[in-house]
Amino acid sequence: MAKTEYIYSGVAKGVTGLMNLTTKTGDEQSDLLFVNFNQDCTSLAVGTKTGYKLFSLSSVEKLEQIYENESEDICIVERLFSSSLVAIVSLSSPRKLKVCHFKKGTEICNYSYSNSILAVRLNRQRLIVCLEESLYIHNIRDMKVLHTIRDTPPNPHGLCALSINNDNCFLAYPGSNQIGEVQIFDTINLRAVTMIPAHDNPLAAISFNAQGTKLATASEKGTVIRVFSIPDGQKLFEFRRGVKRCVSIQSLAFSADSLFLSASSNTETVHIFKLEMPKDRPNEEPQSWMGFFGNALKSSANYLPNQVTEMFNQGRAFATARLPNSGLHNVCALATIQKVPRLLVASQDGYLYLYNLDPNEGGECMLLRQHRLDGKVGDGHVTEVSPHDKPLTHPSGGTSYASTVKRPEPSSAATTAGPSESQPYQEVEHGAMGGNGSEAQGLGQLRLDDDNEFPPMTHKSD
Repeated sequence: MAKTEYIYSGVAKGVTGLMNLTTKTGDEQSDLLFVNFNQDCTSLAVGTKTGYKLFSLSSVEKLEQIYENESEDICIVERLFSSSLVAIVSLSSPRKLKVCHFKKGTEICNYSYSNSILAVRLNRQRLIVCLEESLYIHNIRDMKVLHTIRDTPPNPHGLCALSINNDNCFLAYPGSNQIGEVQIFDTINLRAVTMIPAHDNPLAAISFNAQGTKLATASEKGTVIRVFSIPDGQKLFEFRRGVKRCVSIQSLAFSADSLFLSASSNTETVHIFKLEMPKDRPNEEPQSWMGFFGNALKSSANYLPNQVTEMFNQGRAFATARLPNSGLHNVCALATIQKVPRLLVASQDGYLYLYNLDPNEGGECMLLRQHRLDGKVGDGHVTEVSPHDKPLTHPSGGTSYASTVKRPEPSSAATTAGPSESQPYQEVEHGAMGGNGSEAQGLGQLRLDDDNEFPPMTHKSD
């Protein structure tokens, strides 16, 4: 997820869905710069050194290409559900956001910012642009900046998550770069909601569920994953990914029904946790001496130190999946494809892996297919995966996406515009044109349903 570095969304280091990957690799044969799932995991966006591609996730057997754009080096591409609206950022112009209608091949608008764009999040109400020390909240109907959250703690990975639910339209971002505090912001009423003291160590991943009522978090230590209720911030679940060593959690993703939570890391094991309260769990009869011993320890947990008690109360993985390699970056998602629950993992090795998930029994997830992320037809061959969680062998060399896009740009309007408010497309001169281009239509009348198209918007160039 040769050296390839990623930046995660949301889930993502970071959502829905999330989570993305960008590459700066010593393997010059690799064109991959970015991979991310859309908000409902119905499509996959891939950014490369020569443009971007969109794929449908409606089938296990093939990865059907929806659209291909051959242009510049695209390091961020986010699609709004199943609509034709995409937000893109290029590696050569990392301060500029373009919002486009990909089916019509038109640019709706563009914005330039004071610093490199590290992440973009979309839902039907808002568009969020994350810089290292600020967040811009746009109204997606007219792209106007509604609010700016300034002087946030340094966030070099662009870690943030946006709920996709219209009624619980919350934004989550790190409240500290020293400890794992999460700030929750209401993007509709434009006010801070709460601060969640999630971890002792800085955050590595955060993700909302589809309903915007739960938030999953992981820290840089990577052994414990927690789930909090939103907006009150109460801890609901605590899962232990492992105790053998610290790992780097790279993405977190809920299933659409919020019953499962997947977590990928820099090992080859992807963990899936089941969100059930203790009273909902079936009674398990101890089958061994260790089972009796464990139950005895749990029953006496009230008499043990708090840290020990907390460990015994943590849930373990309901299911696991094995990737062919360890030490690579990846982003995971849980989706229903062809009416069956699936785990999807897009990896730095250039493949999308699809696994079956048994929602009743859990256990080891079976690898069904693998598809090349460059869109080329492969044999879909399922390679043998390692049965054990091998130690991390992190590639050496290379730089991260965040550090790459921070390179000083050549003289441009963005650098000469002075201090930096967002530099928008200025004024919309004649409003937005209707779908057939024959009638002017106000931006406030735009509907953002998946089946509706976004009309082009005229704007002045800088």
